[in-house]
Amino acid sequence: MPKGEQIVCGVEEYFQERGPTVTFSNLHYCVQETRFCRKIGVEKYILKDVSGIMRPGMNAIMGATGSGKTSLLDLIAGRKDPAGLRQGNVLVDGKTVTSDLRLSSAYVVQDDILMGTLTVRENLLFSANLRLNPKHHSSTDKHSKVDAIIQDLGLTDCANTKPRYSIFRQFDHLTLMHKGEVVYAGAADHALEYFTDLGYQIEAFNNPADFFMDVTNGEAKSALESVTADECKNQLATKYRQSQLCQKVLEELDHVYRSIGEGVKGQEEAANYATSFLYQMRVVCGRTVLNTLRNPQTSYAQLALNIFFAILVGLIYYQMPLTLPEALQNRSGAFFFLIINMVFGNLSAVELFINERAIFIHENSSGYYRTSVYFLSKIFADLIPNRIIPISVFSAIAYYMMGLKPAFEAFLCFALNMSLVSLAGVGLAFLVSASVSSFAMANILIALPFVFMMVFGGYLVNLNAMLNWLSWLKWISIFRYGLNAAFINEFQGQWFYSNTTIIPGEVFLKMQDIDYSVWGYWQNQVALLGIIVVCMFLAYVQLRRINRWK
Repeated sequence: MPKGEQIVCGVEEYFQERGPTVTFSNLHYCVQETRFCRKIGVEKYILKDVSGIMRPGMNAIMGATGSGKTSLLDLIAGRKDPAGLRQGNVLVDGKTVTSDLRLSSAYVVQDDILMGTLTVRENLLFSANLRLNPKHHSSTDKHSKVDAIIQDLGLTDCANTKPRYSIFRQFDHLTLMHKGEVVYAGAADHALEYFTDLGYQIEAFNNPADFFMDVTNGEAKSALESVTADECKNQLATKYRQSQLCQKVLEELDHVYRSIGEGVKGQEEAANYATSFLYQMRVVCGRTVLNTLRNPQTSYAQLALNIFFAILVGLIYYQMPLTLPEALQNRSGAFFFLIINMVFGNLSAVELFINERAIFIHENSSGYYRTSVYFLSKIFADLIPNRIIPISVFSAIAYYMMGLKPAFEAFLCFALNMSLVSLAGVGLAFLVSASVSSFAMANILIALPFVFMMVFGGYLVNLNAMLNWLSWLKWISIFRYGLNAAFINEFQGQWFYSNTTIIPGEVFLKMQDIDYSVWGYWQNQVALLGIIVVCMFLAYVQLRRINRWK
């Protein structure tokens, strides 16, 4: 048996199983151009009075480019922005379609949206792990299904965009569209007879799929002048609405709505994900870690860059003395430079949600995993290997090369402070990354707050001398909290001397108006932690608000 025939037969056997019935009635859907969050121009209807019934079996929607096929399919699948639906409704087994449909159905998009660092098998297995309930499908069963899919797809030639006649024969129901309207909806094997009655004749040995395209495009001529193609009017749709075929569909739809009574207003019971929260976390985190390890730019470059800067800072401020005035100047400059590096070194974090935006929208819309699972997996997989580990290495190298306070407790406080400063910068970067889809806009939005925070950090300008209406900005400055904590940790308990005098480090802290009590130090850490939590929470909210509609 030819390879293509094997695939067709397999599909035919699969669709012999009973399934749900989809009904849609009087669908009118329009779009309108949007500019600067404002809708301008006139509304353009891409679906006009579309009604139909799709029963269990193989249903096909055909039509030329721009005829409304994808729009109708997206609307049925619940992936179209409901704001554009002016009239009509879609029911599955008599119940209104909701967003939960994605949890109990499969939707194959036109373009491949896959993780580039994963193999074909790994991408398929990722989908199987999340879409198949582990209680009903063992790991061996999932691997077997993936192997079968790989074998089947390897036998398929996907170069042809139109269905061959051997495939067309398997269609149970055909919906043919033109200019956003239905021109035929009924049994696929009766379609040729319908258009023959309208005066169209199919040439010998012509593929029915090609013939239908010729009819809707106006390339095929009818023997009846009244139904020839008209650019201003969709006469094929008009003829269909006047046909007994359309009347039969409308009668069946009316019977469906009358039989369910108030059921149209009801909603289907909430569907659940195939896998639990923890199982999703394990699978998604595993893929994220694997993607990180296979992408050297993210897995190794960050660590190498931090080691380089640690050595550079250590050489510039190597073994700083306790003699005045260089002791105060060098330590102040070193801490300011370190904070700048910790904050601006995380600009790469703005790519986190932008790079995989299309993948997240596709997988989340398909019911692979919860939004919280994706968010937490990205947080854990990014923070630990790309932020916490490199910063810990950075702190260990720079701290002892600069000759800071030798107490190990002081080093731990220094490392904690650097980590919180970095994570605060990462949190703000995550918020921007989840809010916009453009790298250019993200870079602008992240650079501006970082610069303002640096100015109001207390090092470049005296905060007490600022205008009152600007002074509040110091309370949201990552630089201020990071610098204050670094100063307290280093200067408290230290003695600095010159040829004529010896002064305690607390004098410098008083000059800077810094509270160096125990709570004075820890309040800076609490503030940084608060910034991290708020930014992460807002980033999660923005991720949930991402526009998933087509």
